[in-house]
Amino acid sequence: MIVIDTTKPPQEPAKQKWDTRPDLLIEGDHDLCPGCGEPIALRCMLEVIEEMGLSKDAIGAVGIGCYTALTSLLDTDMVQCLHGRAPSVATGIKRMRPQSLVYTMQGDGDMVNEGLQEIIHSAARGENITCLLLNNGVFGETGGHMTATTVIGQRTKNTLEGRDAAYHGHPISMTDLLAPLGGVGYVARSTVTTAKDIQRTRRYFKKAFETQRTGKGLSFIEVLTMCPTGWFLPVQEGPDYLNKTMSPVFQIGEFKVDGKIVTPEGQV
Repeated sequence: MIVIDTTKPPQEPAKQKWDTRPDLLIEGDHDLCPGCGEPIALRCMLEVIEEMGLSKDAIGAVGIGCYTALTSLLDTDMVQCLHGRAPSVATGIKRMRPQSLVYTMQGDGDMVNEGLQEIIHSAARGENITCLLLNNGVFGETGGHMTATTVIGQRTKNTLEGRDAAYHGHPISMTDLLAPLGGVGYVARSTVTTAKDIQRTRRYFKKAFETQRTGKGLSFIEVLTMCPTGWFLPVQEGPDYLNKTMSPVFQIGEFKVDGKIVTPEGQV
């Protein structure tokens, strides 16, 4: 066992001892903006797929968004979908290949603006797929415009004075929409601003995939992700901004487990 003395500065420059990247990550570098939370969320997903031994069985249905640029870096089978249509494509894949682990990858603009009917009807039918929502509250790919999940008061390219409920309406909470539906087996929301949050996100991914493997209905995970570029913020301010503006509106925790609605209050 190697014991590292942390009571004094190291005598030698730091060296990389091993590569900790998941095998499903073909390339470690990406071209998304600095401070973006989406690569962290997707790495969590890849690590869980590997740990569960499902690498060869995983098939993704990918929406349109910044995360689309990451698909060439992920060593899993994927289908590029029309805007908002990933749940329907995933439904077809799962029905033809029921032994596969089928998941969707969508942003809030793709899922909640462009394809809200797709996810709701897939959930109501109890399709045995896992749907991932990467929610940053803006259309990041097109420069930071308001989406259906933009919180009240949030400034975007087309809400320069902040989102006004009287004029723009209220944000949509996907966990509140999906949890009551009978075809849904698992619903959770997490974030990736701290190491603790990342571990929680990994735990939720595992539960969601287990829900699919055991045939308990649609599983849904929402991950709140940083977008300092779309929020007009310095990179280092992204996590704090998310925790102060989005987390109070979009509560973190599990909302449905094994087909039963639960309360996220007091969860770790």
